[in-house]
Amino acid sequence: MTEIEELRAANEALANRVGKLEDITDIRRLQFAYGYYIDYCHYEDVVNLFAEDGEVVFLSGLYKGHKGIRRVYIDWILNLFNEGREGADDGFLFDHIQMQDVVTVADDRQTAKGRFRGVLLGGSHDIRKFKPAGVPQQFMESGMYENDYVRENGVWKIKRLDYRLQWQAEYETGWAHTDAHLHQAQVLFPEDPLGPDELLDVVRPTWPYRQDFPVHWVHPTVARHMIKPKQ
Repeated sequence: MTEIEELRAANEALANRVGKLEDITDIRRLQFAYGYYIDYCHYEDVVNLFAEDGEVVFLSGLYKGHKGIRRVYIDWILNLFNEGREGADDGFLFDHIQMQDVVTVADDRQTAKGRFRGVLLGGSHDIRKFKPAGVPQQFMESGMYENDYVRENGVWKIKRLDYRLQWQAEYETGWAHTDAHLHQAQVLFPEDPLGPDELLDVVRPTWPYRQDFPVHWVHPTVARHMIKPKQ
């Protein structure tokens, strides 16, 4: 290999490394934007973060495509917490904090995987007349995301958002004395108008029950790969 060829190879390798770093930044920005849009009930913006054939896994149910994604975020969550109104509502707290991210971009830079921890502080102030049915007035929540991303027409989008609830608790009594107020889906759409398109073939117990949620990456020091189970 000539000196010019070596320089070209080194330049290509460096450009690929820089490109992957830019991809990681874009994906982090995408996931953080997801949290901010949910905070203030901008669910149309949430839906548009997903690829056309994207999907959501929530409470052991799989919601497919933009129709399924709209069903979980708009028909269910937006109506439950904000009576279907887009935008901030006085007296309603719904802060979704996205953090502890580990993002892995594929060598071809067309797909990626990301793990994030989500922490939620939510509830309704006394001034708010509307109180979501079956939801504590003040509550806390934490969950793990193990997501897939895809570059669609040059833009990173969420391919599969897989949220596994870790715990929920009423603020007054804490996680030691309460269980999760959201539970596993049982009935599919359209029998349940808000139901998922499919049920996962694995059990995902909610708090106080716990199970491991394998990561997508290779261990950084011993190079052991924890295989993500097929779902």
